[in-house]
Amino acid sequence: MRVIAIEEHWTTPELDRALRERPVGARDESVALNDRRDVPARLLDIGAGRVEAMDAAGVDVQVLALAPPGTHGLPAREAVALSRAANDRAGEAVRRHPDRLRAMTTLPMSDPDAALTELRRTADLPGHVGIMSYGRCGDRPLDDPAYDEVLATAAALRRPVFLHPQIPPDAVREASYGGFGPDLSLGLATFGWGWHVEAGLAALRLILRGTFDRHPDLQVVLGHWGELLLFWLDRADRLSGLAPGLRQRVAEYFRTNIHIATSGMLSPRLLRHALEHTSADRVLLSGDYPFHRIDAAAVAGFLDTLSQEDQARIAHTNAEKLYGLAPAPSASGAQGAGTRRS
Repeated sequence: MRVIAIEEHWTTPELDRALRERPVGARDESVALNDRRDVPARLLDIGAGRVEAMDAAGVDVQVLALAPPGTHGLPAREAVALSRAANDRAGEAVRRHPDRLRAMTTLPMSDPDAALTELRRTADLPGHVGIMSYGRCGDRPLDDPAYDEVLATAAALRRPVFLHPQIPPDAVREASYGGFGPDLSLGLATFGWGWHVEAGLAALRLILRGTFDRHPDLQVVLGHWGELLLFWLDRADRLSGLAPGLRQRVAEYFRTNIHIATSGMLSPRLLRHALEHTSADRVLLSGDYPFHRIDAAAVAGFLDTLSQEDQARIAHTNAEKLYGLAPAPSASGAQGAGTRRS
């Protein structure tokens, strides 16, 4: 069965250096999480080494996405230049491996006008099929009116927005995640809890702001099984009556505008829970490479409890539909993605 993995991370040497050279107090400390094991080398490789890793994992197509925090933590001028360079480099990787790679666009969200310009520019770049974004840039949330035209354009271009977690603001970190040693406090504020609260809250704010009512074609992807929101959706749904003019209940947007990605957490238990709140045609496979390393056996075990139709949806057809990817070529002599397994 063909396997498409979205949210597969990479970075550029220039962006990595710019993030690390930010002054203390302005630096995104989550960048330190990119330094474990062989992650640094794998993040920089979007060529032959990455394709070899895909083959070993049984992945036919990866959708590349800049590792957090992308360019969101940088001043506008720097973010514009580095976003453009990264998008061009991703497009070049797709040109070199057209059967194996696609890319999410990164936008310089510290300058909303420049973000809109870059989104329109990348509409013509090969292989750009979505957007990697975060719930906040500085103090400005994604639901701020300053970003409304960016979201409207994403909807018009059929570019789904992957809403990735990010480290909480400094004041929140100090109040809610401090008091431990540096490593534990950072872990608690990021992958252990804080990242996911931030992303779930950002999605909830988009709903309550009426974003999907204004832009009904806008599609958002939440990783990590919905960034905690699916587990609290019954309660969050009670906000529906407090949001003026909302056209449907909060929970219903998970069936019309929000998709759920696995982010390397291949747990049948989490899948069963997700399917209580949404449908199998809104669940996407993502490996969170290179932070997680999925393999063919793990994917098969994860999908094994589903019908063949739902297995195909989650493994590849949902991604093909959402990101406008061509189906796998037929097995009659075709080369490349989709031809290596039955």
